[in-house]
Amino acid sequence: MFRRRNELFTLCNIFLKTQIRTQTNEVNIFINGKSINVPSYFTILQALRRERVTIPTFCYHDRLSIAGNCRMCLVQVEGMWKPQIACAMPVGKGMKIRTNSSVTKQAQEGVLEFILADHPLDCPICDQGGECDLQDLSMRFGSDRTRFTEIHFTGKRAAEDKNLGPLIGTEMTRCIHCTRCIRFASQVCGLDVLGTSGRGTDMLVGTYVDKKFFSELSGNIIDLCPVGALTAIPYRFKARPWEVKRTNSIDVTDATGTNIVLNYRFDRVLRVLPRENDEVNQEWVSDKGRWAIDSLEMQRLVTPMYRKENCLCPIEWDCALKMTANLIRCTNPCKIMAIAGPYCNVETLVAAKDFLNMLGSDHAYVERDLTYTSTGIDIRAAYSLNINMKDILKADKILLVGTHPRFEAPVLNAWIRQAYLFNECDIYFIGPKCEFNYYVNHLGQDASAVCKASEALRGAKKPLILVGVSQLETPNGGPMMCALSNIAACFKGDPEWTVLNVLTREASFAGALEGGWKPGALSAIKMYGPSILISLGADDIFYDWNPPPGCTVIYIGFQGDRGSECASIILPGSAYSEAGGIFLNVECRAQYALPAVTPPGKARHDWKIIRALAEYSGICLFYSDENSLCWRLAQVSPNFVNFGEYQKKLFNELIPPFIDTSQRISGPVDVDMKTLKDYYCSDTFTYNSPTMVRAQKAVVEFATSSYAAI
Repeated sequence: MFRRRNELFTLCNIFLKTQIRTQTNEVNIFINGKSINVPSYFTILQALRRERVTIPTFCYHDRLSIAGNCRMCLVQVEGMWKPQIACAMPVGKGMKIRTNSSVTKQAQEGVLEFILADHPLDCPICDQGGECDLQDLSMRFGSDRTRFTEIHFTGKRAAEDKNLGPLIGTEMTRCIHCTRCIRFASQVCGLDVLGTSGRGTDMLVGTYVDKKFFSELSGNIIDLCPVGALTAIPYRFKARPWEVKRTNSIDVTDATGTNIVLNYRFDRVLRVLPRENDEVNQEWVSDKGRWAIDSLEMQRLVTPMYRKENCLCPIEWDCALKMTANLIRCTNPCKIMAIAGPYCNVETLVAAKDFLNMLGSDHAYVERDLTYTSTGIDIRAAYSLNINMKDILKADKILLVGTHPRFEAPVLNAWIRQAYLFNECDIYFIGPKCEFNYYVNHLGQDASAVCKASEALRGAKKPLILVGVSQLETPNGGPMMCALSNIAACFKGDPEWTVLNVLTREASFAGALEGGWKPGALSAIKMYGPSILISLGADDIFYDWNPPPGCTVIYIGFQGDRGSECASIILPGSAYSEAGGIFLNVECRAQYALPAVTPPGKARHDWKIIRALAEYSGICLFYSDENSLCWRLAQVSPNFVNFGEYQKKLFNELIPPFIDTSQRISGPVDVDMKTLKDYYCSDTFTYNSPTMVRAQKAVVEFATSSYAAI
């Protein structure tokens, strides 16, 4: 409790947009002679932006606290003897603001002149060139000449570069002391690693001790930096902004559905940037989503192959499809099974299930189990986040059961941290010791600690219970969810507020269950013993199960791993950057990812492979292009084509009566990713990424240093 209060006290101020306002009176002000009415709690900068009046800024950011130290947003206010900073100056009744006066223009020119006097002229080799705020503002608001000469000045300021790790490169001589990186690290990441020392021209931004900046959201400080002081090491010297093309996409490294932009050139994805979405990821992206893209070039499957005497031999598509179709036609449909991997888009999932159903098989499974309730996949609320992600801000008490959202869903964890900071939310946790970036009340590691949850949440007006999807695979899943459902039933204040939620991890999980796929692949394999197993990029299942001699594995995917090692026939598919498609996030919100590059070699889109395979097998799927497939998706579930909107969950009250309570609550509650080391290489996609491997090694090495515990 005291730790949280101290952390709140150290913040200079809080986000003006997230404050709870008790006074909504409007005041009349004048902007460049125009009379307007704005809320009384607005700052001048907010009023200017609402009226679309351009005002330059460096240090101000909508999602960070106000610093007011760059002085770039100086404006003239009549009655005040000097220009005022617009970002921190509240509006007043009758205030007359001028942004186009000679005083304002001279002040802005002077600020830019001071900054450029110490800024190095290395634009030709700076990765920020072309998307640098200092370049843009100097061209628009700066002077066309400089008074800087070596005669009157001792030379440019120089600063020593800092080692922030293998992901973030520093050129601290370029730093203009906007302190965005410091505020982001402290307020969003929860790490007081960065800070300032000295004053004036001697001011330095960096770490107080020799400590690196390791966080699951660390890459966002590169986007926040208005100059080239912080750059991405994996992207360094690869391309200029005007050389790359941009495509909107969705991050598939977790289930939050983070909106991203893919930058690519010469049919190669070079960079991932966040795309603003106020209801999902705001404008952040996780480090795995940003830097694991080099995995797209590792261990790629580029040609069809078949197994001959323990060797995989390349063949043509026609032969591969004929061979696969002959196997399928000669097999009892009840012995044909498909397993969906974590990166499948909805188009592939629907096409594969249609193919199996028309063969006469209903064995379509995902790798995750979900046996805690007999409702299965019939009710969406049984396997999803049942509130809008942005509404987490309203929670006053949160209980985490067997889930570590900081690493399982970093973007969602940023919402939890905002609730902790700005809504004074108390957070409770049942599970092992983990690295959180907010204070957590640990109720215990054993599943029996669920009994303490009722007392912990007592008195809450808007409580939240987040249960990790991995806990629903264990024998404790049923009795644990039953106990939590009874606790959630005690809170009936707001009918729009759902207390009990499931936090999923795979990008394809919600889409697969929405399309009719069933959970529990491993249990189904042991029960039915398939003769043909079609793996749609599923690799984890083969770490727990080895195919018997009588089982033929057909692998459709883009990356060679455990699944392709066990496969008899490999049909190379496409990654999310090449195929795009529809993905449902943890809220079951449908979002569309556009394709950026073409698949390498002879690889093809997964759903097109299944469509061709069906034709070779004598099955007619009544769609052959994306338009007709879209009609089929709408038939399966209208939610698939209702893009971008949050869908309210229904029938929550029907789930508790069907929960399996045959077991007793006992045993420890565990999570897979406890520390940052576990986060960087947690699945097939990331441990094939050289960048993520380097980051993991750096974290392990840093853990042995003298400053690791500080």
